Amino acid sequence: MKEINKIILTGPAASGKDHLRDYLNGILDLDVSYTTRPKRDGEKDGYTYNYITEESFDAKVKDNFFYENIEFNRWKYGTSKENWNISELFIMTPSGIKCIKPSERESCFVVYFNISDEIRRERLSKRSDSDTTERRIIADNDDFLGFSDYDYMVTESDYEAKALFSEILKQIIETK
Repeated sequence: MKEINKIILTGPAASGKDHLRDYLNGILDLDVSYTTRPKRDGEKDGYTYNYITEESFDAKVKDNFFYENIEFNRWKYGTSKENWNISELFIMTPSGIKCIKPSERESCFVVYFNISDEIRRERLSKRSDSDTTERRIIADNDDFLGFSDYDYMVTESDYEAKALFSEILKQIIETK
């Protein structure tokens, strides 16, 4: 029997990952990844990400601190080995998911938020971001081109978090 002990949320920017993560805060142990990306309005260091300098990030790579680390859209992101071992909920890109060891991927349930570009454009236009909406849409579309390493796909942009989490749990039970 397959035992799932990690849920990984993936999807392009503004697809709804953070909404579900925020709902699950206090229910599951959340991973807080490291990034060199500037903080957006409303984000909290130590909750949204651990914001660090590129030099600090590179030193952590050299020290073999990360379980996985990638570069996306000019910024670096990584999950520490410690967080990988203790956390239950992660947000990752397809490149990050590819870094998961095959033997450990079996214990992960990947939820792919596949929301329309139109809705994402609308959401992205409301963000204060260091990137343009169109550049982000293009980068995400490239990143997710041909992506198929997921266990469950969310296409509803206006989901209710409690109901979605219940459906994810149902799907996890059915995969055992």
